[in-house]
Amino acid sequence: MKVLVIGGIAGGPSFATRLRRINEDDEIIIFERGAAISVASCAMPYYLGGVVSDRSKLIERTPEILKQRNNIDVRLFNEVTSITPANKSVTVKNLKTGDVYQESYDQLVIATGASPVVPPIKGIENAGNAFVLRAITDADKLMTYLAAKRPKTVTILGAGAIGIEVAEAFVRRQMDVTIVDQADQVASPYDPEIASIVKDELIKQGVHVILNNGIKEIRNNGHTLVFEDGSLHQTAMLFLGTGVRPNSQLAEAAGIRLSPDHHVIVDDHLQTNLPDIYAIGDVIETTSLINGLPIPSVLSSPANRQGHLLADIMTDAPVTYKGFVGAGVAKFFDLTASYVGYTESALKQLGITNYKTVFITPYDRAYFFPNADRVNFKLIYEEKTGKLLGGQAVGKHGIDKRIAELSVAITGNLTAFDLPALEIPYSPPYSSTRDVLNIAGYVAIRELTNRSKTVKVSAISAEDRQNAFFLDIREPGTESAGSINPTANIPLSQLRDRIEEIPKDKKIYITFRKGIGPYNASRILDGKGYDVTTIDES
Repeated sequence: MKVLVIGGIAGGPSFATRLRRINEDDEIIIFERGAAISVASCAMPYYLGGVVSDRSKLIERTPEILKQRNNIDVRLFNEVTSITPANKSVTVKNLKTGDVYQESYDQLVIATGASPVVPPIKGIENAGNAFVLRAITDADKLMTYLAAKRPKTVTILGAGAIGIEVAEAFVRRQMDVTIVDQADQVASPYDPEIASIVKDELIKQGVHVILNNGIKEIRNNGHTLVFEDGSLHQTAMLFLGTGVRPNSQLAEAAGIRLSPDHHVIVDDHLQTNLPDIYAIGDVIETTSLINGLPIPSVLSSPANRQGHLLADIMTDAPVTYKGFVGAGVAKFFDLTASYVGYTESALKQLGITNYKTVFITPYDRAYFFPNADRVNFKLIYEEKTGKLLGGQAVGKHGIDKRIAELSVAITGNLTAFDLPALEIPYSPPYSSTRDVLNIAGYVAIRELTNRSKTVKVSAISAEDRQNAFFLDIREPGTESAGSINPTANIPLSQLRDRIEEIPKDKKIYITFRKGIGPYNASRILDGKGYDVTTIDES
């Protein structure tokens, strides 16, 4: 059998090497239009910043290695320009020589990935100082420019993960860094309570953060930026971190069905709507393992696993692709941020409202252990059932561990009711006797069983805002939090002794604070017969 693979960065080589281990006789050809295969794209910001100093470490495998070890024919600088499903062939152009040729197939795998989006800003086509970072050649161009021009300032368009990772790389190069985004927060797709912590870290590290503003024009060959508010900004260099789009044009032209956002639609065998044509990686839309809704599949880890699984599927193993959970992690200077499943923002975009959230800030290890720090952790779960929908965390230590544990819980169809029972290894240097997920489960169960009442600040009625008693439980010397002006401040540590100061003939709201303090206060007041509700502004 002859199997062709279009794309050689992540999923393509994973598929091809797995298929060879299963079947020694298949003819396998990988077409890659770029300069290398098996490129560690996620490592390139660290190469840019000097953390990874050896360029060769970014390339896991070479064509020569795949030929020698796996008998796989890898053709670099060979771009597949069309697919003809009717006669099961592809047209290929050799980008070095210009030669065009056809290649037949028995089965075809599309692993074309995604490409950076260049925003349609007036004058951007003349910006010789503007760069993206996706392919190894992009990294080469950036490094060459940095070495030759030695720019002192850089402006990054887009405050998502790639923008922040590249910001850190430029700061390591002692450049003056500005990040600009049209949105009102950094670090999409994280929710605002996580993103605000990341923003504070950026500012702490000397990065200038400009939000709710975009660039409407680029002048002076990329050195003068005109913001949407009319202000001008000078920069020596531009970096475009404005997202990616799937490389699905080839598939579309062949008659393969795409989603509204132009991802290739596949079934649970990773097959397209056309016979013997499959797709994996960033180019595809699959279904969410959480709720079965359509969802793009992104990042290199899913692509690699899909490639491995597809080889099994195509050799008649009794397996299927169960769906995409979505898990990511990023280093943002001295912080780690991680997520799994749906964010609250994503649920709102889908029109899903039957969920609740928990936001807690327990210690990442035993509180008495040196360098113990907070884990800012958000859990999202389905109302009534406790079905786990997602989670996010940011902090200094053990962040990826907690989200990885939650990812396993989601994959295993656990609910919030199961989280307290998770046996998470304990030792003071690594965790607390009741670890983050245990605590999140306890708080979620409290909400699910109506042991306390919680309300979003936007849901407080005008009458209550006028007549209710708003209690701030912060301790002396602690900064205020939340948007509600309190009626009174009675520290939690003094609440039992001063409870007579709180009227029983009014509805009591405990103003927003992070952590378990508001819950403890609500239990005290509830035990004394007060009508008490905790305000949630997370």
